[in-house]
Amino acid sequence: MSPRWESNPSIRRGRTVVCTLHAHVVCTPEYWRGPFTDEILTRCGEVMRAVCADFETEPAEFNGERDHVHLLVRYPPKVCLSRLVGSLRGVSARRLRQEYPDHIREYLWGACFWSPSYLAASCGEAPLSIIKEYIETPKRPG
Repeated sequence: MSPRWESNPSIRRGRTVVCTLHAHVVCTPEYWRGPFTDEILTRCGEVMRAVCADFETEPAEFNGERDHVHLLVRYPPKVCLSRLVGSLRGVSARRLRQEYPDHIREYLWGACFWSPSYLAASCGEAPLSIIKEYIETPKRPG
C-alpha cells in the first residue's frame, strides 16, 4: 500500500483537509496567586477535557503547578483557538469557584479567576514528546 494511504493517528482527515495542529496553552490565575492543589488541578483538567470535547478537540496532556496550568491540545482547523481558550478559562473558572468557593476566595478576590493574558504556542510534530514531558514533570502541589 502507498505510504500516503497508511493510517496515521496523529493526522486528522476531513472531507477537505488533512492536518495535524497542536497548541500548548498556559493559563495563570489572576495576580499569579497559587490557588491550585492537586485535587483542584485534577478537577480543572476534567473540566477542560469536557470543554475540549464540546469543541471537537483532543486534549493530549494536562498538568499544572500551584500558580498555572498547561494544556496540550490537538485541534481541527475549524476551531478558533482564542474561542477555545476563552471557553476553557470561562467554564473552568465558573466550575472551580462553584465547587471550591472557600479555598478559591482565600487566593483570589473580585470577579476574575484567570489572568487576562495566556500563552498559546503552536507545536509541530517533532517537539511534541518534549512538550509532553515538560507538561508531565511540573511539581504538583501536595
